[in-house]
Amino acid sequence: MNDNKSKRAIGFLHAWNGIKEVTKTERNFRIHLIATITVIIAGTIIHLTLIEWAILMLAIGLVLVAEATNAAVEKLIDYVKPEANPLAKTIKDVAASAVLLAALISLVVGLLIFLPKIYGLF
Repeated sequence: MNDNKSKRAIGFLHAWNGIKEVTKTERNFRIHLIATITVIIAGTIIHLTLIEWAILMLAIGLVLVAEATNAAVEKLIDYVKPEANPLAKTIKDVAASAVLLAALISLVVGLLIFLPKIYGLF
């Protein structure tokens, strides 16, 4: 029983180290974190509903997970195939496209939630 708790704690520690690493080394991840903080501040000011918060958190999570996954794929490709290779470039491009798609979807979600509230202020 204690061994399982220890393994879970170690797994959580590795995951936390991954979050610290991606934050430290990936500029785009930090940009997404700044956008996240901005959205949270704006949502607090505008008094979003619980369901709006839930939807926004899912959208934010989608982007951050995509960005972290993209960083992992890029690091793996650099490790496995450090020399230039067309297939390695394609793999990196496809991983980056997941981030772009997640960001665009999140932008639309944000606009759908925030624009009616902003228009309601005028």
